[in-house]
Amino acid sequence: MKRILLFVATNLAIVLVLGIVANLLGVNRFLTANGLNLGALLGFALIMGFGGAFISLLLSKPIAKWSSGVEVITGAESDEHRWIVDTVHRFADKAGIGMPEVGIFEGEPNAFATGAFKNSALVAVSSGLLSGMTREEVEAVIGHEVAHIANGDMVTMTLIQGVMNTFVVFLSRVIGYAVDSFLRRNDEENTGPGIGYWVTTIVLDIALGFLAAIIVAWFSRQREFRADSGAAQLMGQRQPMINALARLGGMVPGQLPQGLQALGITSGVGKLFSTHPPIEERIAALQQRG
Repeated sequence: MKRILLFVATNLAIVLVLGIVANLLGVNRFLTANGLNLGALLGFALIMGFGGAFISLLLSKPIAKWSSGVEVITGAESDEHRWIVDTVHRFADKAGIGMPEVGIFEGEPNAFATGAFKNSALVAVSSGLLSGMTREEVEAVIGHEVAHIANGDMVTMTLIQGVMNTFVVFLSRVIGYAVDSFLRRNDEENTGPGIGYWVTTIVLDIALGFLAAIIVAWFSRQREFRADSGAAQLMGQRQPMINALARLGGMVPGQLPQGLQALGITSGVGKLFSTHPPIEERIAALQQRG
């Protein structure tokens, strides 16, 4: 979850900064004396939208290392480190990708994979994961992260985020122009955008950005099912991944949770922004693959 939250937050910040800089430099050439040039605005939105997403992608690995305090390991430090690196290497070879960097960070049971390119990614596991799981379960979690890399999930998320950004930039400025025109309808000296345009654009950049994050989170949840399945394929069996998920959810490994029947009432705003499906759904999906 951490890598996606970092990616979305970084992307939102970069798009906002790019928008403010563009306004200050006056490069928003889509605003003319005759109104909005929609073609120019769309081009501007595409550059802003995909520019923010790809900058976020390129920064994803260093930001993840910095924010999580990841210590990159080579396997020479200890037997445990050697086992972790060897596991990543084995799964990377099986998945047909280049060997990722491998790291460890302090914290509760967690792991993530990130990076702009399949052949230069990063797989990191937490100290809590290593101490709280069996080796087979840790292997399954590592397989899950390697599957994310092999599936090109970070690039896919970048493209989805870029499309969302483009709509946000385009719609916020169209609506901002409409609001400003309404507020200044009796202004005979209406020669350019007024405060109504600037305020509306900034507010909508933020508000629509959160709506876009909900859509991105939905796509992210679908990726998790694929990565779980990918881990099962890399392991050659699904039970270790089921056990690992159960362990993460605080349940007895190997058993389908009792709360599965109550999934229909699990809702709320928090779930809309969740980048991962409920543990119960992920276990059920793996079990149904039989």
